[in-house]
Amino acid sequence: MAGGLVALFDDVAVLARAAAASVDDIGAAAGRASVKAAGVVVDDTAVTPQYVHGLAAERELPIIRKIAMGSLRNKLLIILPAILLLSQFLPFLLTPILMIGGAYLCYEGAEKIWHRMTGHDDAHAAVEAVPDEKTIVSGAVRTDFILSAEIMVISLNEVASEAFVSRAVILAVVAVGITVLVYGVVGLIVKMDDVGLSLSQRSGKGVARFGHGLVKAMPRLLSALTVIGTVAMLWVGGHILLVGTDELGLHFLYETVHHLKEAAHDATGALGGVVGWLVNTLGSALLGLVVGALIVVVMDLTVHRRKKARSESH
Repeated sequence: MAGGLVALFDDVAVLARAAAASVDDIGAAAGRASVKAAGVVVDDTAVTPQYVHGLAAERELPIIRKIAMGSLRNKLLIILPAILLLSQFLPFLLTPILMIGGAYLCYEGAEKIWHRMTGHDDAHAAVEAVPDEKTIVSGAVRTDFILSAEIMVISLNEVASEAFVSRAVILAVVAVGITVLVYGVVGLIVKMDDVGLSLSQRSGKGVARFGHGLVKAMPRLLSALTVIGTVAMLWVGGHILLVGTDELGLHFLYETVHHLKEAAHDATGALGGVVGWLVNTLGSALLGLVVGALIVVVMDLTVHRRKKARSESH
């Protein structure tokens, strides 16, 4: 009897160790997948605060909470089942779909640069009225769907070799983790000026000075996030296209960037790793900018021109 109990405890210990190892593996895989989607995450974080700009301070966090819940529903109830089925039964479509998403990121990044250069953003912001909350949330959730789909497909590409159940668990962890991270950071960003304003009214000079600093830093932070998000979109989108073309048999672009990276690595000694990464990133971003610019031109000559003609006719 005692021997049987000892054997049972041994089995339980083995199972516990296996479960712990599995959890560690899932956590590590989720971490790797999330890192690959970092560029889209940065852009998502940069875009969302713009939806609550101009609203009453007390409505900012409730609206962000609604957008976050919509984002989570997008990821868990629509995107996750769709890409899991795709990876299980039509895995050869993953690279082309990923490249379509990469091209979209390149287009978004290039379009933002074009709007900034032409002053379109400032003119648009000057004439656009603040919509109602329902419109804000629905628009934000629609935009988030595209970004969330890209995050999930990028993440799936990193764990495609895992078993079906492991893929599902890892991607669910990524979906929840990234949503909490993005909208938690967004909540902190949009309330920074309120916190700063409150601190600036305190009696202590040091605290008041810090509060004034927070208030002044808010516009600069949003501007910096916009720039970082744009660069990240071009970098991630270009890298997806770079790797995707190589996987589809078009090796020239990938090999060119790879050779430049290796040459930079070998020529810079101890800094080779950092310089090589920068060269690879720059090559990806340039490819993203070129592809994005071409799509912007095509869209401007077709879809946008037709929309403008329809609006003028009415």
